[in-house]
Amino acid sequence: MPRRYDPDRRQRIIDAAIRVVADKGLAGLTHRTVAAEADVPLGSTTYHFKTLDELMVAALRQADEGFTKAVAARGGLTDPGGDLAAELAGLLGDWLAGDPTGIELEYELYLAALRRPALRPVVAEQMTALADRLARRTDPVTARALVALMDGICLQVLLTGTPYDEGYAREVLARMIP
Repeated sequence: MPRRYDPDRRQRIIDAAIRVVADKGLAGLTHRTVAAEADVPLGSTTYHFKTLDELMVAALRQADEGFTKAVAARGGLTDPGGDLAAELAGLLGDWLAGDPTGIELEYELYLAALRRPALRPVVAEQMTALADRLARRTDPVTARALVALMDGICLQVLLTGTPYDEGYAREVLARMIP
């Protein structure tokens, strides 16, 4: 029997992996659960992603697209005369107001990098990209510290269930900017 042409299968598998993690957490992510969710043969998941780490990398890259788009939409991040702390606080507010599943998934995959070294380069790449963008407005050390503070603020909101306080975020971010 000839192979069916299915150019979107790889993407459907990634989307299914994201849904599985959102529903069952990383512990529920297997080639079998993803194949069932994507409605593809098990062999398709292992054909496109030899290991679960490869699938997690693809899912992490896709999950990060939401934050990357939010950053790109904030034109004030590149305005040398703008209030960088206010822009960053607004960016966090915009992002945290979005789909909580995507945000939680991204952090779950970030933290999975502690035990899955294959994810670490992706996490580092994403953090470095934001720090490089911020370094255009401040020095590289401050830019890295701002990224760390932003991650900390997001984790506190996600883990404590407290609402995001943009005024607080702006104040603490401003304290770090020379």
